[in-house]
Amino acid sequence: MDKNTIIGLILIFLIIIGFSYLNRPSPEQLEARKRYQDSISWVRMQEEAAREAAQKEEQSQEVSETSLPDSVAQAKRMDRYGSFSVSIQGTEEFATLENKWMEIKLSSKGGRIYSVRLKDYTDYRKEPLFLFDEEESAFGVTFITANNRVLNTSDFYFQIIPDSAEQQATLRLNAGEDKSMDFVYTLHPEDYMLDFKIVPHNLQTEFSPAMRTLDVQWMQKIRQQEQGRQFEERYARLTYKFVSDDVEQLRETKDDMKNISNKLKWIGYKDQFFSSVLVAGENFESAKLDSRYFAEGKYLKEYNTYASVPFNTASVEPVEFKFIFGPNDYYLLKRYDKTIFAGEKPELEKLVPLGWSLVRPINKYIVLPVFGWLTSWCGSLGLAIFFLTLIIRGALFPLTYKSLISSAKMRVLKPQIEVITAKYPGQENAMARQQKTMELYRQVGVNPMAGCLPMLIQFPFLIALFMLFPSAIELRHQSFLWADDLSTYDGLIHWSANIPFISKYLGNHISIFCLLMTLVTILNTKYMADQQNTGQEQMPGMKMMMYFMPVVMFFFLNSYPAGLNYYYLVSTLITIGLTILFRFTLDEKKLLAKLEANKHKAKPAKKKSGFMARLEEAQRKQQALLKEQQKKNNTNKRR
Repeated sequence: MDKNTIIGLILIFLIIIGFSYLNRPSPEQLEARKRYQDSISWVRMQEEAAREAAQKEEQSQEVSETSLPDSVAQAKRMDRYGSFSVSIQGTEEFATLENKWMEIKLSSKGGRIYSVRLKDYTDYRKEPLFLFDEEESAFGVTFITANNRVLNTSDFYFQIIPDSAEQQATLRLNAGEDKSMDFVYTLHPEDYMLDFKIVPHNLQTEFSPAMRTLDVQWMQKIRQQEQGRQFEERYARLTYKFVSDDVEQLRETKDDMKNISNKLKWIGYKDQFFSSVLVAGENFESAKLDSRYFAEGKYLKEYNTYASVPFNTASVEPVEFKFIFGPNDYYLLKRYDKTIFAGEKPELEKLVPLGWSLVRPINKYIVLPVFGWLTSWCGSLGLAIFFLTLIIRGALFPLTYKSLISSAKMRVLKPQIEVITAKYPGQENAMARQQKTMELYRQVGVNPMAGCLPMLIQFPFLIALFMLFPSAIELRHQSFLWADDLSTYDGLIHWSANIPFISKYLGNHISIFCLLMTLVTILNTKYMADQQNTGQEQMPGMKMMMYFMPVVMFFFLNSYPAGLNYYYLVSTLITIGLTILFRFTLDEKKLLAKLEANKHKAKPAKKKSGFMARLEEAQRKQQALLKEQQKKNNTNKRR
């Protein structure tokens, strides 16, 4: 790693720090955020109090009803639930829908989806992977009766109707003779999709004529499915798509809540590699979305949705939804966009985070297609990553070569730089020394910044892979060498004790791929520093910074996926190999002779660039100020 590379990295680091500083929230914004969080907490406390009060009232009514005569209790239920009172009591039963990819269990209590198991996947303990089970989810539809009673389907027992259609189940909420509300579930035979329809039968007189929407309540607790909880928390987000706008999400690192008045197309409950998505047939008119964060335990988050969908009480048309329970696979979700939702542009593939707008096209159009092609014929994901690294470095080789040539030019000029340094020693001659050095570079046709630009152009590719690998489901549970799972850290060395500072920033493990990558980077840094010494004075602390940065990156990347650290390791080894090969194949004497020949070529007067003109003008002004300061110092000494 030469001086130009270090300068480039430092500039990038300073830009990031500066951007963070300039965009830090003001005290007013912090106070507003605090008020917002307090309001969320207050609303949740009110909701909890309301729920508890409703439960107590319901329990007290149930207790009182048991002590009443049957006819009186029936009359009270009729007054409270209307025609739906016939379904207020019952026994919970189950129906199962199953295809090659998943198993879905339906419950007659509330007519809801009771559990979802993905057959081709297991969790980090190698146990069957359930997105949710038993009381980890809830689903209900609220409606208003003709006598203005607000009822919810979750309070009733549905009847499971035998269905002749394959992979379809009908759960019926009876409301008396020839009156019912059907929940019809249809599982796609070769897919992760479940159709869901709400079909009313002869309920026009049972619904309030003022009712224009059905209100849907949907809750799910997100299980920890992966070994690396830190990353699963980071990628677990309540995500939603506006009908005519972009995909957005609630904050993933803390509790968050948002009331949305605009129309939504879908709402997704996602973790690192899997999602539960509810897609409206038309749209959600409005929604209140809530995300709760769990710092520890078996659950990462709890998501809640309260949304309204259009409903015409006089119509017999069903209200349609689609559930998607499956992996966050970019090509799978992209296929849904082009087939099932053709023309609607739901952008479901944005459930897979591919990075910011600058690097997303790199992953979308370059990395993913190449990696998909490699995995189609490579028997090992580790080999696919190796070949991916070779292809990317090969494509960027012209930029690497240009950077190496720039460093070599400056290296062969080292003796002449040392002569300038000896002729203009000391801090007082720093400006003259810099001017003479720049003049030498200009005479021989060397741009000292030429090595930085190629490195900066390669930087988006490094960031693209950095964003892709933690969310690439292709790496999940794929082993390579000593790593059992390339989608998480390869912690062969681990401990249970809490070590101050170390456990906070490093975790309770050491990733072997990350450790090897760090050691190789340090060796590469030392080799570059020895081989590419141009004779110029280094900035104070530059040498220490060169070795300090890989150590910092070790703490930063130790919990990242083994596949990412393996990619960086291979890329660094390729850099070392290219540098050594270039050094042994380059004739430095010929390169120096070519540079010397540039001094004697008759060159037409060349207009200086604006940057160079401003730089030289600043140097002249600074030199004049130094001379003026020296005169004042000498005058003061004589006095």
